[in-house]
Amino acid sequence: MTCIDIQGAIRQHTQWRRQFLNAFAGGEYVDMPLSEHRGCTLDKTLAALISPAIDLQALNRAHQSFHVLANEIVELSNNGLGHAADLLLPELTEASHHLVKELDLLREQLSR
Repeated sequence: MTCIDIQGAIRQHTQWRRQFLNAFAGGEYVDMPLSEHRGCTLDKTLAALISPAIDLQALNRAHQSFHVLANEIVELSNNGLGHAADLLLPELTEASHHLVKELDLLREQLSR
């Protein structure tokens, strides 16, 4: 089975989300590589975790939802719709918290 650095994945997604939110702080867009999340490799790592005892469906959905929402925010911002992007930032935070919860559940499953 592939080894996965769950704490590192949590740290990476949390740090990126904070930077992302700070890029929109004060209602003004600040330069940041907003598309950086597209280089995330967590999905590939999760795909290598093959075990009948581990159900990754909820985690994969949470991870995908996080990135779909981030992509939507990036696209809105890039198209001059920063106000619409701002409205989705609380959803990104919620998606991030859900992803961390699912990663914590995976850590519990792997420790059994």
